[in-house]
Amino acid sequence: MLDVLRTHLAGGAPFPPKGTLRGAAGGALGIALCGVLARSLIDGRLSFDPLLATPIGASAVLVFAVPASPLAQPRAVIGGNVLAALAGVACGSAFSEPLLAASAAVGLAIAVMAVCNCLHPPGGAMALGAAIAASSPNPPGYDYALIPVGLCSVLLVLAGVLYGRVSGHAYPHRVAGAASPHGTRDRPPAEKFGYTPADLDGALARYGELLDVGRDDLDALFREVELQAHRRLHAVIACGQIMSRDVIALRIDEGAETALARLQRHDLRTAPVIDASGRVRGMARRAELLAGAHGPVGDVLDPVAHTVRPEDPVETLLPLLSSGAAHEVLVVDQDDRLVGVITQTDLLSMLYRAHVVEAVVSARAA
Repeated sequence: MLDVLRTHLAGGAPFPPKGTLRGAAGGALGIALCGVLARSLIDGRLSFDPLLATPIGASAVLVFAVPASPLAQPRAVIGGNVLAALAGVACGSAFSEPLLAASAAVGLAIAVMAVCNCLHPPGGAMALGAAIAASSPNPPGYDYALIPVGLCSVLLVLAGVLYGRVSGHAYPHRVAGAASPHGTRDRPPAEKFGYTPADLDGALARYGELLDVGRDDLDALFREVELQAHRRLHAVIACGQIMSRDVIALRIDEGAETALARLQRHDLRTAPVIDASGRVRGMARRAELLAGAHGPVGDVLDPVAHTVRPEDPVETLLPLLSSGAAHEVLVVDQDDRLVGVITQTDLLSMLYRAHVVEAVVSARAA
């Protein structure tokens, strides 16, 4: 029994310090803004006498501390609070016994919020408060769901949007899907292996519990876990071990026409461009060299070149070469002098060899 309690009381991962400060500051500012504006909009004058429903404080925790939660999105905050308030007022009016009214209100609020896809935990407190207040000398009417509940919920969401823009954390939360590097309907390369969307949906169905995280967030998280595991497994292989050392490089001051002939002779489409000291200055491609054939390479080079160090683990290559962002990565020393190049073919060859070794080791272990 003690072991079970100890396990459940241990808690999960600690809340990030930066997230704590951001959530605390946002919650304080958001509630202050709601309180001032709500009363001012009703009275038509600036007032510091707040018009607030107490469960809005719980809503602020979600909006500012965990803005990525599905339970903190605008639909949940506004719809959940308003529906819960209506449920509380209805049950408070229907049942004279406060305990029965409170119990029915919370149950009805959960059911209505779930059916309307706007489940919001503070809605339980909203319904409970409204049901209990029905037995007070001044019971709330159905307009309570609009003012202050609906008004404060809208203002809180607007405060969350503004604070999100200032703090650099988008609210409402959206998961940016990885796009195909070529603008087609095909899935990005990193999503063509491993589990499929159907696998994720099947796992969630078998799990059978409501999770406080969106499906798209789960997908993005699992993809990152896959990548992290792959990085860990292959971090012992350094870029210097798989790079090509005999690199065809173009000089920044040589003629574009001469450089183009060299690329054609070696059947290359691109090549790194270096200066007199061997430092990387960019990349040159056939099309640009052909267009600027009467000038030096330096006039037509692309200054963007993806580089790594020989000692860097090969996992640093995966986001670049597997996503289509680059077809080759240059290996440079501490002075940015070119020492090698790694192409997509080099990476694929390494991954294939690693796969064969893992298969052999697994077969022997079996």
